[in-house]
Amino acid sequence: MSGDLHVEVRGTGAPLVLLHGWAMHGGVFAPLVERLSDRCQLHVVDLPGHGRSRDSAVPLEPAAVVDAVSARVPAAPWLGWSLGGKFALRAAATRPDAVPALVMLCSAPRFVRDPAAGDSGRYGMSAEVFAGFAQGLREDYHGTLERFIALEAFGSDDARGELRALRSDVFARGEPPAEALARGLDLLRTVDQRPLLPTLRVPSLWIGGRRDRVVDPRAMRAAVSATPGAVFAQVEHGGHAPFLTHADEVAAAVSAFLERMGGDAGARSGAAAG
Repeated sequence: MSGDLHVEVRGTGAPLVLLHGWAMHGGVFAPLVERLSDRCQLHVVDLPGHGRSRDSAVPLEPAAVVDAVSARVPAAPWLGWSLGGKFALRAAATRPDAVPALVMLCSAPRFVRDPAAGDSGRYGMSAEVFAGFAQGLREDYHGTLERFIALEAFGSDDARGELRALRSDVFARGEPPAEALARGLDLLRTVDQRPLLPTLRVPSLWIGGRRDRVVDPRAMRAAVSATPGAVFAQVEHGGHAPFLTHADEVAAAVSAFLERMGGDAGARSGAAAG
């Protein structure tokens, strides 16, 4: 089922897999690809139901997506933004030989608030917000996407620029089917990966935007505190998509992390593949 999953390969160097967020596609990473392509071979994935994978037969479900992406990319660190982090975290936790490092970009193991869980669940979004988006998809598809995109941009010190970029990108590779969007929202609402954190055996970098209104950076800090080998970096003036507004800062953090892994992520990946 991996044959109809679109993966674009750009750049030269050590491999790095990029997984985008809800309703988007790999093209949204263009500013990051531009800055990393001289040091990384980037495998930019369109998730099932999104972008050029919108007709993919692969279910938008963590295990299936990890299997399909793994079949198309070399052993490499995975970077997941927002929803993409759900798949990247599962891959790193279940396939450490093939995914030797993890970058979580404005993503958390649990998106919905869990007031009874202390800091690990206190800072999520409310279940009512997700219910509202799900209802909106049924009643006003484009209006709901517009509201979500506005929420992603809100808080950034360049909210207008981020909003323009996200609006421009969202349909650049065609409209994602409503069923795929509904399934993605359901994943964000229901999947709780906090039990994976103490078992993670690969180094991980968690990058949060201080002004993010979708994934509270405090939730990411709580995840880091529960994860061996994890480090946190904060984009002080960033919102939910800091790779659009602060691409140099995000690229520098990712590059430094890969270098700290031993100076050559490709050597680690090659050893894992062999």
